[in-house]
Amino acid sequence: MFHGQLEGTGVEVLDPRFECCIIGHARVERLWTGARWSEGPAWLAAGRYLVWSDIPNNRILRLDDCSGAVSVFRNPSNNANGNTVDRQGRLVTCEHLARRVTRTNFDGSIAVVADRYKGKRLNSPNDVVVKSDGSVWFTDPPYGILFDYEGDRAESEIGACHVYRADPDTGEVTMVADDFDKPNGLAFSPDEKHLYVADTGITHRQGGPKHIRRLDVHADGRTLGKSTLFADCTAGLFDGFRVDEDGRLWASAADGVHCYDPDGTLIGKIWIPELVSNLCFGGDKLNRLFICGTTSLYSIYLAINGISPFG
Repeated sequence: MFHGQLEGTGVEVLDPRFECCIIGHARVERLWTGARWSEGPAWLAAGRYLVWSDIPNNRILRLDDCSGAVSVFRNPSNNANGNTVDRQGRLVTCEHLARRVTRTNFDGSIAVVADRYKGKRLNSPNDVVVKSDGSVWFTDPPYGILFDYEGDRAESEIGACHVYRADPDTGEVTMVADDFDKPNGLAFSPDEKHLYVADTGITHRQGGPKHIRRLDVHADGRTLGKSTLFADCTAGLFDGFRVDEDGRLWASAADGVHCYDPDGTLIGKIWIPELVSNLCFGGDKLNRLFICGTTSLYSIYLAINGISPFG
């Protein structure tokens, strides 16, 4: 049984349950640097490439997994933030500047998934996930309208920050959670019986939340029920996160990536030398964790696998 840091790897084992997740000789690699604020990584399997956002620089970047080359995927990007992939393999993006969620179709055209709630403009959609029924769930804090750095300064028309669901058939946008201060990253459990949502209210209120909550998903698959505290961040705050196929939660933090057992126990860390905003699983077998640090893109191979968006 090992407990502690694996020298030279960037990995720290805090609980024996983390040992099955790691490869003893695998190292954290810095793949690229040059961003102002990296966010929203998403793996597009058909093209074997990763995209991620550089929000202040108003662009989405692209890493070619075959060559390792990094190029600009979209510029301008409407200060894109969170990205994900839907059940058909299409890119879904949160745009701060346009205050909307969009889908990039196979022909390259961009379709609006959501930009208003009850006739009022959204704040600045932040992160997004697509459920197996095709519905799009996203968070809507005000970070893109607070300053001119990651969008345009503006007043909130809604006057609050909620979690929303966009119906795949009608396009109707419904509010599914209204008791968050600054809802941020989100992800479903493997069986979709729970939705995890990060609250980063501490960014603008002393003593504000810096935790992840777990909400029950009702049998209808459309509404949420009981909410419980899953984990409180021990280093900075949680931003984006992902869940692996065994239900462990891998969350961004100030010192790297924190891995939680499904029971909420912090079992291990992947240390990164700068603030981490988000992450995702990628590679042919979804066993490579891509990590967005403030200015750079990192990765590490793991002994476990992420959840396929294709079921």
